[in-house]
Amino acid sequence: MTRRAVGMVAAALVLGWLAAAQAQSPGAVQGGDIMPALLAEVRGLRIAMEQMTSANSRVQLALGRLQLQEQRMTAANGRLTEARNQLADAQRHAAQLQERVAGLEGVLSGQHELPKADGKTTPDEMRKIITHELAQAQREMNASNGEVMRLTNQENMLANELSTEQARWSDLNQRLEDLERSLRPLK
Repeated sequence: MTRRAVGMVAAALVLGWLAAAQAQSPGAVQGGDIMPALLAEVRGLRIAMEQMTSANSRVQLALGRLQLQEQRMTAANGRLTEARNQLADAQRHAAQLQERVAGLEGVLSGQHELPKADGKTTPDEMRKIITHELAQAQREMNASNGEVMRLTNQENMLANELSTEQARWSDLNQRLEDLERSLRPLK
């Protein structure tokens, strides 16, 4: 509310109060009797307007902070969701590599049958190829497990960040509710 509008409201209230006072006293108005009461009423209006302006500023500030905190919480939740998706993909990839390593180890240990050679490759050469593939798969599996560990740590960090942002949001929301209670008119 602008100062001009507040001034107009105050003037209308004062004029209304004066009109009501004149209507109640049919005789001549004594300037000495009405002036202290009018002055007290104007002072009361000024205090009420100052309180209303102060409360309005506090409410706007609290709402702005709450909206900002909601945006921060939404962004933190988005980062956490993305990290969880990446972690799930990395875990699937690590599981596939683990199966591949287990299969290759099974072939080399004799649990599974050696793949058929193409006529040019001897069984010993096939074992060397599988041994090489096993070493490569183990390196990939180790790298994949490291990525899973990194993403797990990142997910934990982002979950903690989201929890902190939610606590801040809850605190701001509580402050806003307290402010709302303090602004309710007394009955």
